[in-house]
Amino acid sequence: GSSGGAAVAVASGMLPFAPGSDGGGSIRIPAAACGLVGLKPTRGLVPAGSGIASLGGLVVDGPLARTTADAALLLDGMIAKVGDRIDHHYTLRAPYDDDGPFLGTAVRGEGRFQLGVMTTSAWDDAYEIAIAPEARAALDAAVDAFTAMGHGMEETALRPDATYAPAFRTIWQAGAAGVPLEGEALDLLEPLTSWLVRRGRELGARELGEALSALTAYERSFIAQLSSFDAVLTPALAMTPRPVGWYDAEDGEHNFAQQVQYTPFTSMVNVTGLPAIVLPVAQTESGLPMGVQLIGRPGGERTLLSLAAQLERTVRWTDRRPPRW
Repeated sequence: GSSGGAAVAVASGMLPFAPGSDGGGSIRIPAAACGLVGLKPTRGLVPAGSGIASLGGLVVDGPLARTTADAALLLDGMIAKVGDRIDHHYTLRAPYDDDGPFLGTAVRGEGRFQLGVMTTSAWDDAYEIAIAPEARAALDAAVDAFTAMGHGMEETALRPDATYAPAFRTIWQAGAAGVPLEGEALDLLEPLTSWLVRRGRELGARELGEALSALTAYERSFIAQLSSFDAVLTPALAMTPRPVGWYDAEDGEHNFAQQVQYTPFTSMVNVTGLPAIVLPVAQTESGLPMGVQLIGRPGGERTLLSLAAQLERTVRWTDRRPPRW
């Protein structure tokens, strides 16, 4: 993800926390691969990276940290305020803004909620998505922990939607089309980037307009389908963190497919503008981190931080540190 460097800096102890950007999972994916907390805020919450100006409203800024409280502290710092009030005309004003800083919510970690548990994704109709045993084990561990705390748990699934995959590909391709390179210079890019740029420059206005309309409809449908839950729990990744060299270095389209199969649960959250947080709940036998994702309602950061804090107290992932710390 584009915030991979930020995640490594935090996981290695170089920084206590770091900001990142997330247009398809680029906060949450490296956070999951590095055993961190990664929070993608609601579209419009963080003024400097609100998503309002990005094509499709996909890209927002948010925090990566080792603890829930640290993530909440940085989120507070990324939001313009006058006193304790959010004050920015591009910023979402949720009805509970008067509840004070997000840090207080993360420290208290209170409340009981109704959670959905979901292993379907928006990509299921277009690609073969398989959830690895390690990813399933991490999800089961989180389900067991939340159940023991007294939260309501219910399995749920998304309705199939064949429009999502082609529409999302179109938006990503269109977004890459403006890269200021021409001719042979495009061959110097990574194959995935080159493929996105070239395909994006072949698109017409009608194709782009239809894709934007399809994703807007998907946003409404997704939110409606999951509206009965305070938050929805999914795997963070469908596989263990991928080794160097796993992605196809020659075929950009195949590389894109691999990324979808590795991280099928993230981009749909960008499309819908919802908040989501990734939490490191388990490790593989070889020591690789495995996490889960909680997707919230619009403006539901406080619910996510409360749930994350409760899970952190149970799982105690902060005890996992590099041996040289």
